[in-house]
Amino acid sequence: MKLQSRAVETRSETRAAKLQGKRVGFVPTMGALHDGHISLVRAAKAQSDFVLASIFVNPTQFGPNEDLAKYPRTFEADRKKLEAEGVDLLFAPSVEEMYPDGAVTFVPVEGISDRLDGRSRPGHFRGVATVVAKLCHIAEPDVAFFGQKDAAQVAIIKRMVRDLMFPVEIVVVPIVREPDGLALSSRNAYLSPAERKQATVLSRALREVHAQYRSGERSAARLIEAARQVFASEPSVRLDYVEIVDRDTLESVSQVKAGTLVAVAAFVGSTRLIDNVVLT
Repeated sequence: MKLQSRAVETRSETRAAKLQGKRVGFVPTMGALHDGHISLVRAAKAQSDFVLASIFVNPTQFGPNEDLAKYPRTFEADRKKLEAEGVDLLFAPSVEEMYPDGAVTFVPVEGISDRLDGRSRPGHFRGVATVVAKLCHIAEPDVAFFGQKDAAQVAIIKRMVRDLMFPVEIVVVPIVREPDGLALSSRNAYLSPAERKQATVLSRALREVHAQYRSGERSAARLIEAARQVFASEPSVRLDYVEIVDRDTLESVSQVKAGTLVAVAAFVGSTRLIDNVVLT
């Protein structure tokens, strides 16, 4: 596995792969890799001939009172994991490489970026869209892989790719969970043992909604109330939102159907976690 920190060298590597007729797959990450990230890498390996991964903790997607400073940084362990999975190229730029002095251009995806996490974290998705646009411009991948756990991010990136006519296919990989249902997240490392147990309330609430949907309930309001009742069983967990939305537009719906997205966010202690399920 090659390691690059400069955009121009990274682009040269991926262009060389394309000249050899290889399909370039891209897995962007912020590091602190877990099995969810590895599932993205394995999907990329299965669907590509040349796999590029990136590790970059993007400052523009963190708010002023968020966890940028303490976000887990485990570069050497991450590098070894990616190498073991057969990644061909790792791009690990500095902040200065990605945001040169005086950079003032950002990519806001209007409207949709103000929904779900965008409402709770103003400016977050502007940072996400900007860095993904930059990374795709640098890497020029044929296909990029994202996790379903970040469902709002997926919807926004898909919209950006469509609107700006990026020549890249977006593949969404299913959520990877612990045996007790907790969705894997780099932020799970912040949880104390007691908080770790409490955090399962997110997946339990989603399972209850899914069970009621499969039993015939179609009212979004009643399904949201069912989720809230599950959260009430863990009073130490502070619910940020539970919403039922169209998975492409993130707009709220009153009646649910197959393919509708149920999304939750909550604070377990000081750690904010998200989770979701697509109704089937």
